[in-house]
Amino acid sequence: MDFRYETVIPNDDLPFRMFIFEGRDGNYRVSKHWHQSVELFLVLEGTLDFFINSRQYTLKHNDFVIVNPNEIHSIECPDPNITIVLQIPMKSFEGYMSDESCITFADREESQKARLVSLVTAMYRTYEQREFGYRLKVKSQFMEFLYLIVTEFRIEQIDKVQVQQKRHLDKLSQVTQYMKENYDKELSLEMVASRFGFTPSYLSHMFREYAQVGYRTYLMDLRVKYAMRELLNSDRYVGDIALDHGFADARAFAKAFKKRYGCLPSQYRKQMNQKQMIRKSSSDE
Repeated sequence: MDFRYETVIPNDDLPFRMFIFEGRDGNYRVSKHWHQSVELFLVLEGTLDFFINSRQYTLKHNDFVIVNPNEIHSIECPDPNITIVLQIPMKSFEGYMSDESCITFADREESQKARLVSLVTAMYRTYEQREFGYRLKVKSQFMEFLYLIVTEFRIEQIDKVQVQQKRHLDKLSQVTQYMKENYDKELSLEMVASRFGFTPSYLSHMFREYAQVGYRTYLMDLRVKYAMRELLNSDRYVGDIALDHGFADARAFAKAFKKRYGCLPSQYRKQMNQKQMIRKSSSDE
């Protein structure tokens, strides 16, 4: 996946988004990104490596992390896993969170952590079963979850450097959203900087200082992400896919792809197709 600013869209008419993140075959990664929401990952099965602001957390059964708005994070899944993901737009915390506060999962009491795990798994069970009145029940569980978060997991005083970084990432989010919408076009650093009233050197500095990645690396990750999606969901020629997703030619796409995934696009497509055939064969038995 790309290094990006991500918009969180709630489920149905519920005030949150909840889904299963499944690294079924392992060897999967989510590149650096951030969003203006609170995000929780709770591992049900397997393991995954989670990185928040370059700090690594190895998660196993019933372990979780909480990601604050504008915290840069990424995921590596060397092994298969099943993880609940809960994404909460910041408007749910109005009146309870400020620029100087954040949510922490470190150094909390085990009883508090166990209560949170119980609530999140109950919410997911309610949402998946969808019995009559489930929306009322899951909203009630969600409000109990919010109360636990703001009373037991919130801290008021955070590092001033973190506050500054959050504000810069708010500004950078406008740039990355534009790049996401136009990734398949010519997007030089100079062109994008000019559009937003920045000098090229200032925009380059913003990416490296606050997003911890270079401008060109971000752009290449974005193009590879969208190209890979089509690679796996179509039988089009690799060269045609490359041209449609902003690459000069198939060779440039192959180079960028191999740098990130360790193999050529055609090899990756073949591997994924073989895995799908094996899964289908197993399910038919």
